[in-house]
Amino acid sequence: MKKLILALLFVVTPALAAEPIIVHLKGHKFYPSTIKVKAGQPSMITLFNDDDTADEFDSSSLKVEKVVGGHAKGNIRLRALPPGKYPFMGEFHAATAQGVVIAE
Repeated sequence: MKKLILALLFVVTPALAAEPIIVHLKGHKFYPSTIKVKAGQPSMITLFNDDDTADEFDSSSLKVEKVVGGHAKGNIRLRALPPGKYPFMGEFHAATAQGVVIAE
């Protein structure tokens, strides 16, 4: 029974990419602003907010919202994506904080 439970955990728990994708928010802009991920594989972005104020990583196409405080970091989990382009923004500074995830 224990082996069956462990086997089921491996089946239903998606594996993340080996390393998180590091993104910095500085001057209300994302660096890098273009993030490439492998299509069909979940991944994670670690966002370092180097600004003094909080901002929200927001994307309706990625179905993600994550507020990260000033001088803090946050992890943003991305589901396995089909090939395509997925825009995101910093909701509190949308005029300048723009980016895109490209799944290939």
